Amino acid sequence: MARLAVWGLVKPFLFVSLCCQVIRSILIHLLSKKLTQRLPFKLHGLPVCSTFHPTRSIFFVSTKKNVRVYDLVKKKFIKKLDAGVREISSVSIHPGGDNVIVGSKDGKLCWFDMDLSSKPYKILKSHPKDITNVAFHRNYPLFASSSDDCTAYVFHGMVYSDLNQNPLIVPLEILHGHTSVNGRGVLDCKFHPRQPWLFTAGADAVIKLFCH
Repeated sequence: MARLAVWGLVKPFLFVSLCCQVIRSILIHLLSKKLTQRLPFKLHGLPVCSTFHPTRSIFFVSTKKNVRVYDLVKKKFIKKLDAGVREISSVSIHPGGDNVIVGSKDGKLCWFDMDLSSKPYKILKSHPKDITNVAFHRNYPLFASSSDDCTAYVFHGMVYSDLNQNPLIVPLEILHGHTSVNGRGVLDCKFHPRQPWLFTAGADAVIKLFCH
């Protein structure tokens, strides 16, 4: 059974990946050529989540302990990002493609600057419970995390064109409004593609939209 599907657009190709934990593999569907193939790399653990680089044919696969980065065209392994957390739950790529955030089941959010190191540039311990998802905004310098503690955190995250200047990370808002159901809180969070709005989905069967 496929656990998670993600889409990625790298002109002229449209990719879809499916994480399958039963057979420990990632299936890559190249829709423009109507081809399907397994990711030709050893995963070194159960796949938890995966995502594509926003503009290049680079693919990120997360296991419980690290994130591995691959070049799909050259079919080669690029690097491994070591989060140093109990268990990774989610991953998101900055629109610029060089910064990555990772959420974990011990409530930690790790920010990686891939040009700087394979270790986290910053670790934020915001949530007392599991982080269920992390997300970057496509157009605004914003990122967010959602958690089973029934909250979502919104941060300002500025990435500079000057490679000598480190990213600026500032907490902005703690969003409330969901109720706990069987120990679960906010299950997912997603930004609007154009507006600075955040959608959250809770175990209470409610989807909320937070504006400004």
